[in-house]
Amino acid sequence: MARLRGESGYSLVELLTVMAILSVILGGLTTLFVSGSNAQLDQNRRFEAQQAARVAMDALKRDVHCSTAALPGTNSSTLILADPCIAGGYVSWCTASVTGTTWYALYRSGSTTCNSTGASYGTYYTTGTVFTYTQQSTQSLANVHVDLPVNLRSSAASQTYRLVDDVALRNSSRTCVLASPSDIGSPSPPC
Repeated sequence: MARLRGESGYSLVELLTVMAILSVILGGLTTLFVSGSNAQLDQNRRFEAQQAARVAMDALKRDVHCSTAALPGTNSSTLILADPCIAGGYVSWCTASVTGTTWYALYRSGSTTCNSTGASYGTYYTTGTVFTYTQQSTQSLANVHVDLPVNLRSSAASQTYRLVDDVALRNSSRTCVLASPSDIGSPSPPC
């Protein structure tokens, strides 16, 4: 009995102090792991969005290279191409705003009309005006300037990834365009 009285334990105050210190340390470690996990998830999402933009640019280049001209109706958010490489003869690309967000999505259709029912080529584009078509001239082939800005956080402009390229319509001819330079359409006969 005397021997048992000689053994001392921890008091309630000491146990509470240890638990408080342990909870502060574990809270800090949990915050560290959660922030690391969120950073990895954010990085993976940005990579996927950038990869979708690269895939879209690759598919767009194939369509533009094969095309002979842009059709009337082409504007900065819609690109309609006469495409002899596919069965229907036409392909169109367009952007559409994603409902409830500030982002745009890019779509491809195998016809002269394009909308959100076409094949999707990614979202998180920060603008819907991604195409600039330049009519052919006697000096150069027709070309399309494509600017695909991707950003998961529209509030953080420094995180915008831009994929920009000028793509020539290899099958267009170098002809004299008799119509107004603002008209978009098939090439006019040579001058």
